Amino acid sequence: MRILKSDSRLIGVLLVLAITQLIGWGTIGLPAVVGRDLGADLGLSLPAVFAGSSVLYVTMGLCAPWLAKAFARHGARKVMMVGTIVSVPGYIVLFFARDPVLYFAGWVVLGMGGSATLSTGAYIMLNEVAGRGAKNAIGGLMLVTGLSSSIFWPTTSFLSAWLGWRGTCLVYAAMLLAINLPLYAFVAPRRKIATDDGGEAVRAAPPPAIPRSTFGLVVCVITMNAFVNFGIGAILIELLRAEGLAPAQALAFGSMLGVIQVSARGLDFLGGGRWDGITTGLVAGTALPVAMVLLMLSEGATWAVAVFILLYGAGSGAMAVARATIPLVFYDQAEFAKAMSMIALPLNLASAISPPLLAGLLTQFGSRGALGLTLAFSCATVLILILLGRRRPHLAAAAAT
Repeated sequence: MRILKSDSRLIGVLLVLAITQLIGWGTIGLPAVVGRDLGADLGLSLPAVFAGSSVLYVTMGLCAPWLAKAFARHGARKVMMVGTIVSVPGYIVLFFARDPVLYFAGWVVLGMGGSATLSTGAYIMLNEVAGRGAKNAIGGLMLVTGLSSSIFWPTTSFLSAWLGWRGTCLVYAAMLLAINLPLYAFVAPRRKIATDDGGEAVRAAPPPAIPRSTFGLVVCVITMNAFVNFGIGAILIELLRAEGLAPAQALAFGSMLGVIQVSARGLDFLGGGRWDGITTGLVAGTALPVAMVLLMLSEGATWAVAVFILLYGAGSGAMAVARATIPLVFYDQAEFAKAMSMIALPLNLASAISPPLLAGLLTQFGSRGALGLTLAFSCATVLILILLGRRRPHLAAAAAT
């Protein structure tokens, strides 16, 4: 595997990002586990509680275009350090929240910090270090970060039972200061221009023009899949409870999801450079509608729930890699950061809308309402991926074979 042949600098940055992304994504998953406690304490309905995550994603998306200039000027390391410092007060605001205003204000602050530290910043840092090897590096990173729900959902459940959800917020703020910030400050490498085998700075030739319609399709496929994955991930425990599972069973099945997602990402990682993001997306994307139809028709049978978790986990895990790497099929290193910054706004808006909308459908119409919408989006995603496969640039198509 190519990534195992990389220098120690790349391995070091992968280790830093694995730990910090695991903590970053794991801690903001708070409402998925303690949503009912939050609602009861703050006088909010369940959809309103999940709207906190929506505020976070909207804020992340709105900050993305401005941060593109900061990433280009200062490099990912410095921007992610600042983002970590900004995130800490978000959890402190949540700790003191006694009404909806402070609750949503806390998520605004977390969104400002998350726009600098979560996913996009990590991919840009890998692109700074790995250059053309960014796809394999991103796949390697996702092998670890996919465990965030499996590690932090039980952790959040334990901490909230011991300290309450407010105390859990303080613990998570301390983790950002004691773990993430020092890793960025003292371990993450400073920006270095990627070089080719001869040691010369890479000067990319002007890439062939990509039609705007192709970019639009890329945005659509990434946005719709993000809607499905972030929405289902946020309401999964409640969805399984709506299917008739006991709370402990729902938590157990939900916690299995991360392990399955990581296993699926491992298949793409083992494929190395043989598969591009579109190929990964086509294979993985077909599993999602199959899983949803099965759960809709099963009437909550335990075996069907287990198969749903397996199929959905495998498909959504591999699709997360596809979302991050599809732009690499069409854009070279110089254009990748710009493309990702442009995609970040609609992606985060979809991620923001999805949890409260699906929670509302779940509350109003039961599991069939939420599953029906995500089924339609998943089918459309597969169709768009087929269209994108026909628009591959010649070099990308050759590399995928």
